[in-house]
Amino acid sequence: MKITVLNGSPKGHLSVTMQYVNFIQIKFPRHELKILNIASTIKKIEKDGKAFQEIMDEVRSSEGVLWAFPLYYLLVSSQYKRFIELIWEREAVDVFKNKYTALLSTSIHFFDHTAHNYMNAICDDLDMKFLGSFSAGMYDLLSEKRRERLTLFASEFFDGIQNRIPTSKRFSPVLYRNFNFVPSPAGHKINTQGKRVLILTDLKDPQTNLGKMIERLKNAFAEEVKVINLHDLDIKGGCLGCIQCGYDYQCSYGDQDGYVQFYKNQVKKADILIFTGTIQDRYLSSRWKMFFDRSFFHTHTPSLVGKQVGFVLSGPLRQIPNLRQIFEAYTEWQQANLVDIVTDEEEESKELDARLQHLAEQVIHLAGISYVKPKTFLSVGGMKIFRDDVWGKLRFPFQADHHFYKKHHLYDFPQRDYKARMINALLILLTKIPSMRKEIYRKRMKEEMVKPFQKVLEKMK
Repeated sequence: MKITVLNGSPKGHLSVTMQYVNFIQIKFPRHELKILNIASTIKKIEKDGKAFQEIMDEVRSSEGVLWAFPLYYLLVSSQYKRFIELIWEREAVDVFKNKYTALLSTSIHFFDHTAHNYMNAICDDLDMKFLGSFSAGMYDLLSEKRRERLTLFASEFFDGIQNRIPTSKRFSPVLYRNFNFVPSPAGHKINTQGKRVLILTDLKDPQTNLGKMIERLKNAFAEEVKVINLHDLDIKGGCLGCIQCGYDYQCSYGDQDGYVQFYKNQVKKADILIFTGTIQDRYLSSRWKMFFDRSFFHTHTPSLVGKQVGFVLSGPLRQIPNLRQIFEAYTEWQQANLVDIVTDEEEESKELDARLQHLAEQVIHLAGISYVKPKTFLSVGGMKIFRDDVWGKLRFPFQADHHFYKKHHLYDFPQRDYKARMINALLILLTKIPSMRKEIYRKRMKEEMVKPFQKVLEKMK
């Protein structure tokens, strides 16, 4: 059978992801895997209607579609995201209807689940028959046992198509409501207290809810705040995945466009960042995705430490918890503080007015006291993945990360806690004695666990 492989890597055939596809082709020579380099040729696909139509013809003539992609900033690359937008813009949704499909990604498992959730939902929106996904670790192909697992995944994919097995959808359709925001004048102007406020947007029409929300937010401040539209920036293209920045944080685009200087001089120098956009295809626009992807010249090093961050969005965020988690994870991993996410899902304009006013007040207040929420699994778990991989196989390509992690003591491997190791060894030895094991686990465990905290409280008294 013929399978169309939609390659989401900007590196085309030289991507790690395509090596996994090549492996599947070698293992299953009776099937044809037709690889179409989507991300690396997106500019041509955008400009040339014939090029887009040729891709649609390949999909139409195939028995199945394999979406194959590397992870880029908790999702797919901006180039791949743009292709997904084009499917709807050019009314090609029916080409994908009832096609059997699966996902194959490569990454170091940093939020691979959010990328897979997104792509699974896109397949459901296209009314495709979803047969599963395979999230490969970057180096899994080098392991015989993991190659066997990939072989089984591919076999199940092919068998599912041949046997026309029934499938079900995981994600409900996203429903947009018709709500016209009518803002009221700001009753109280908030002094920015010298804090630099930067509002970023991809706004195209000021008369939309998003445009009116941005204007209402601006008017909440006593001083003029800066608004930068991403469409006005000189950005030549999305992240190329070349990893040239891994050595010294220098982007391969260099002075070819203005993104790096914009990020350094505007984004990093702001105290408060407000990201505003319209939900599109269960994310924001591909222009926003390009903004996030291109900031990878900082590689795996946080670049927004201590900043106050807010999101102002138009669209049904409550129906897309995966997108909310992406925003939360992005902000938290950056070691910034997510103040609030305001959407136009409120029932009345006055409620949305109040939310926007409160957001303006809170970002100034929290900036003044330098508050950052405690970390959760989103950043603690994510940072451990980066820590371990930069210490290990990624140390050579990402030398800048390695130097940063060493300097800032991010190689905080718990096995270096010698005191804890000695106490654990002693206690484990004691529990080998039945009477001591009974004494510890049945009588003393709960009390001993709270003792260190009680000492702190006693000192406070």
